Amino acid sequence: MNAPRSIVITGASSGIGAAIALHYAAPGVTLGLTGRNTERLEAVAASARAKGAMIETAGIDVRNAESIVAFLTPFDASHPIELMIANAGVLEGRSADGTIEDGATARRVIEINLLGALNALHATLPAMRARNRGQIVLVSSLAAFSPLTDAPAYSASKAGLLSYGLALRAALADTGVKISVVCPGYVASAMTDSHIGEQPMKISAEEAARLIARGIARQQAVIGFPKALYLGSLMSAIIPEPLRLLFTKSMRFHVEPRR
Repeated sequence: MNAPRSIVITGASSGIGAAIALHYAAPGVTLGLTGRNTERLEAVAASARAKGAMIETAGIDVRNAESIVAFLTPFDASHPIELMIANAGVLEGRSADGTIEDGATARRVIEINLLGALNALHATLPAMRARNRGQIVLVSSLAAFSPLTDAPAYSASKAGLLSYGLALRAALADTGVKISVVCPGYVASAMTDSHIGEQPMKISAEEAARLIARGIARQQAVIGFPKALYLGSLMSAIIPEPLRLLFTKSMRFHVEPRR
């Protein structure tokens, strides 16, 4: 697969999204970057421009499908999108006092992590189908395989992304459009900063970006890492519940509100 030259990344203002943007930034590459924090987004854009890339940015909440379409339609007309990375996401869960997430919080997480990603996907897919080429990447989590006790909605949203992505990949198998799902473990970011608890095998956002880009180039169905944690997450589905609860007891955490 040739290196993509027109790339859109949602949630590009920090963490994995920012690291992926800087990984791909180079002369001859055009990046469409979106995020809710416009100040951080513009800082990432400036760093990407310094590496020679052309950048277009938009402060967008991925829950707003109309705003995504309004940004992507003219972007695609000028720079036909070769790679869309739906990365925007949030982590919510058990608070420090032990309170579990409420219904409003659960809905917000699913609207951003799952429905927001689908908004970006479906704003991009028709043009890719018309050209019969392109790749869409959904950033899920190892929590899609091994649900987190302290983050039910987060786990559900990521499992939904995994299932949707793999089903759509199969549906498009005879076309030139490819779907990949990224399932990372713990990656240094504002999100993991809010995760107060053990974070085994945590890696840098830059290392995560390198692994993701390698998987994208190979058009992998699932890009899961780190390997040991990925394999352990796959096994968790067949482990009896008492053992699973025992093994994950030390992994309990709470979520600090992001400032």
